[in-house]
Amino acid sequence: MQLLRFESSWDKTLSDKDRVMIQQFFLETNVANDESIQFIPLRQALNYKGDLLVTVLIHNFSKQIHLFQDKTLHYLENNKIVAEHIFTLPSLIIESKTSMPWTFIFPTHSLIGHLTLENARLELVDITK
Repeated sequence: MQLLRFESSWDKTLSDKDRVMIQQFFLETNVANDESIQFIPLRQALNYKGDLLVTVLIHNFSKQIHLFQDKTLHYLENNKIVAEHIFTLPSLIIESKTSMPWTFIFPTHSLIGHLTLENARLELVDITK
């Protein structure tokens, strides 16, 4: 059974409204059709420095812990890659059969094209292919 967990700093600072929204997305999307990592988009925005902030609900449907150690992520809009960055996040550990919200920050230098912040998704790049 898939569990929804919040990283401790999120758990302390998350508004009631956002918590309810994340719980609703979890209930609507926590059915796995395979044993993979899936990203459910929640929101995206640019910060004051021009960095892209992408908040997602990460589903780890696998039977293994997933670490974000040297993982390349693509940010796509309308199926076109508009940002790419390698993430090493020692504090982001997604346990087996667990879902967790997270915000990935793509620095300005990782942006490839013009952003619309619409029709977006994250994709984990499998470098073993």
